[in-house]
Amino acid sequence: MDTITITGKCPAKSNSYRIIKIGGHGSLAKSGVLKNYERNFYLQLPPSWRGKDIQGFFEFYIDVYYPTKANDLDNCLKVVLDCLQKAKVIKNDNNCLKIVANKAIDKINPRIEFSIKEI
Repeated sequence: MDTITITGKCPAKSNSYRIIKIGGHGSLAKSGVLKNYERNFYLQLPPSWRGKDIQGFFEFYIDVYYPTKANDLDNCLKVVLDCLQKAKVIKNDNNCLKIVANKAIDKINPRIEFSIKEI
């Protein structure tokens, strides 16, 4: 089970969308912060992981290093799982059977470290 490190502060999913109008109707758009994180996540992901396409059930292990203690641990889980799905590492995040998450503080080097165990 390889551990992957992605540097940068993981944004909270709940604060990563803004309301816009398209054709007179309200819609949600990703914030610039979320778009940048998704792009940086993909670029930092080892090429051997891109398109891995895990089809079945899996367990997800993650350590989140925030710059301060103010952030909630659960806020970044959906963002990371969505990034993994977008990079085609996993087919669907609904196949995740178990999440083990830890929060730590690193003011200088915020990051996530994760691994996936196929079941």
